[in-house]
Amino acid sequence: MSGPLTEEKVFKDPVHKYIYVQDRTIWDLINTKEFQRLRRIRQLGTTYLTFHGAEHSRFSHSLGVYEITRKIISQFERNGYPDWPQEERLLSLCAALLHDVGHGPFSHSMEEVFHTHHEQWTCRILQGDTEINDVLRQVSPDFPDKVAAVIEKKYPKPIVVSLISSQMDADRMDYLLRDAYFTGVNYGTFDLERILRVLRPFKGQIVVKESGMHAVEHYLMSRYQMYWQIYFHPVTRSSEIILRQIFRRAKELYEGGYSFYYMPVPIKSLLEQKMTLQHYLKLDESLLQTAFLEWSDEGDALLGDLCRRFLHRKLYKYMTMDNPDEVLLGEVAEAFQSIGLQPDYHMEIDYPFDLPYDVYRPDLKIGEKREKAPILLLDHNESISEISLKSDIVRSITGLHQGQYHMYYPEEPLKDNKNILSDKMKDIFNLN
Repeated sequence: MSGPLTEEKVFKDPVHKYIYVQDRTIWDLINTKEFQRLRRIRQLGTTYLTFHGAEHSRFSHSLGVYEITRKIISQFERNGYPDWPQEERLLSLCAALLHDVGHGPFSHSMEEVFHTHHEQWTCRILQGDTEINDVLRQVSPDFPDKVAAVIEKKYPKPIVVSLISSQMDADRMDYLLRDAYFTGVNYGTFDLERILRVLRPFKGQIVVKESGMHAVEHYLMSRYQMYWQIYFHPVTRSSEIILRQIFRRAKELYEGGYSFYYMPVPIKSLLEQKMTLQHYLKLDESLLQTAFLEWSDEGDALLGDLCRRFLHRKLYKYMTMDNPDEVLLGEVAEAFQSIGLQPDYHMEIDYPFDLPYDVYRPDLKIGEKREKAPILLLDHNESISEISLKSDIVRSITGLHQGQYHMYYPEEPLKDNKNILSDKMKDIFNLN
């Protein structure tokens, strides 16, 4: 049954201090096994290997997104804004809570290798044979489909979608604050309370009162700093590269008929790319880490080495490159082969713009993956404008690319075999 709880539930939270649950539906969703699974999925993937405090889960992030959404809606309702559709309150809260429920372990690395997408899995969980689906159907038979439509950004009321998916949505606001807190950095913080006070529902979309522009500038600057200092960190990229190589090698071996000593059914179905919903829900980081531990003693030397590197943090080194030189890279690949390395696995050129994060860009054209609505300012004449047209600060960081190419490689074999390498290679890898 849906409706209010007889007694409000309160979660202690390091970011928001308290998270309040007043609705029976929200409380029941939190207690489903599919939502509880998010405790076993880290919010920041492999970032814990760079910032040791980054052990927070998608469970705590999802509660935080719910709480920010609840605060926004409460502010709209308290002020009686006519443009907020009050009947969409529960739908918005459920979409906020469940937006990440389909994430897999180390999800972005796994998605890249196996061509899966967490939003598709989220919708399968909402609409499939799950406890979450049972809870949502108690609201109405079509309620699971409505929540899925919000998450897929297809719901006919864009204002509901923009609460959890826009350039300044509850999702981003929580993960910036939460990731800054758990990585121990200060530059991810911003004045959340001020931003919540200046948000307005206006003509079917969410806008920012122009007097709140400076708080939004602070938010965007914090976001910019977090992307370059945390999300694009080159050491984290190294751990992600090794993780992808483990998945690639395991897939390659499995498709080649290799007989694994240890192969749980959910991982087997992942490698076969015949993943059922039941198998997917058994995939968590504990299972994958156990597999990596077992595979570190597998007969395949390459897979074993990659797993040991990941588990024991023996990451690839990196060097900065202005622009990859194809001739030079060819020479490096030959040098690697001469000492028994495999360039496909032991040499990777990386540029950080394939990450699932992006700095603020208001100018994306159709076809350029416009997923997030821009930030709009509302002036005293009730006219709206995109924020970079009014803010010099935002304009200065919009679309700014400061990424560098990095070449990643295992350092130890180069040191052990430096006598075989040419003087040029010794100079490149600083082995003299």
